[in-house]
Amino acid sequence: MTRVMNFSAGPAALPLQALERARDELLDFDGSGMSVMEQSHRGKAYEAVHNEAKALLAELTGLSSDYEILFLQGGASMQFAQLPMNMLNAGQSADYVVNGVWGEKAIGEAKVVASMYGAKTRVAGTTAEGEGKAVTYRRVPLEGELSLDEAAAYVHVTSNETIHGVQFAVAPDAPFPSFGGAPLVCDMSSDFLWRKVDLSGFAFVYAGAQKNIGPSGLCVCIARKDFIAKGRKDIPKIFRYDVAAENNSLFNTPPTFSIYLMRNVLLWAKEQGGLDTLEKSNRAKANTLYGVIDELASFYSCPVDRASRSVMNVVFRMPTEALEDAFVAEAKKAGMSGLKGHRSVGGIRVSTYNAVSLASVETLAGFMREFAKRRA
Repeated sequence: MTRVMNFSAGPAALPLQALERARDELLDFDGSGMSVMEQSHRGKAYEAVHNEAKALLAELTGLSSDYEILFLQGGASMQFAQLPMNMLNAGQSADYVVNGVWGEKAIGEAKVVASMYGAKTRVAGTTAEGEGKAVTYRRVPLEGELSLDEAAAYVHVTSNETIHGVQFAVAPDAPFPSFGGAPLVCDMSSDFLWRKVDLSGFAFVYAGAQKNIGPSGLCVCIARKDFIAKGRKDIPKIFRYDVAAENNSLFNTPPTFSIYLMRNVLLWAKEQGGLDTLEKSNRAKANTLYGVIDELASFYSCPVDRASRSVMNVVFRMPTEALEDAFVAEAKKAGMSGLKGHRSVGGIRVSTYNAVSLASVETLAGFMREFAKRRA
């Protein structure tokens, strides 16, 4: 078969080697005579996969023993509610920094939980422009634009906004910015493992797997032990972070196949040379695309400020929506999929996650030049 070049924002491209291994082991995993999907999550065969996935994550990220790795269900969107359910108490407040739609959704769910607890949420900073359906985001907030509460239960940030193509700390060697003294929580769903990030500055990180590290159905959480130990004990056990940690994310049946396939992806990442190698590839892909956009600025336009341009999700517009529709249709015929921008903003979106090859991006860049030459 001929595989397409997949630029989808998620579920997204997976490394071919990870998929091939899953194919080869689908009916008979490790000589057991059955698929990994049929294995008991309490059995030794699956337990080995589970623990290997955790060990690989810790190795790739340089994670210290101060942290727990949790494999949870419900995707990142469930964490919008589960986080305040665990970490907000009556009379407390949580800060949210909003630089896109997913930040909006995160604080929206937190408000619901806070209202039940007698707690509050605050917008500590936002870069929203416009009102109503015309709201857009072009950049991350500057430090001087933030109003942070040092006594907040936590401050929540979205590191990369997939819809608007806005990302924190994109410059080479740029550290993730500081957000005051409150425990820092970050939704890293769409840029987790794109490069090395010092996780010691975070109290809690979560990432839906279906972007960079695996299939849908799994959410990976990196939780500082002392942070989740302070979580509420008066909510159902299935929602408690401390219960998940105490049970090695096996309190109930986890999404075993998703974790297995993530293990395959993490092995691939290690074999590539780890996160330093992946970062070089990711930057080359982003530079290739932004290079074409800037070169042909009379035809392609990126609405994001240069300092906030996402390495993972490159967004751009053309002079008319009709041209954008034609671009997507012609690209699909040429074997390139997933280029249509999010329905809320339109335009074109190219997701260049870890598994997307530089060769695929270079093919797309060539198509962009050829399309502009014909249609300008």
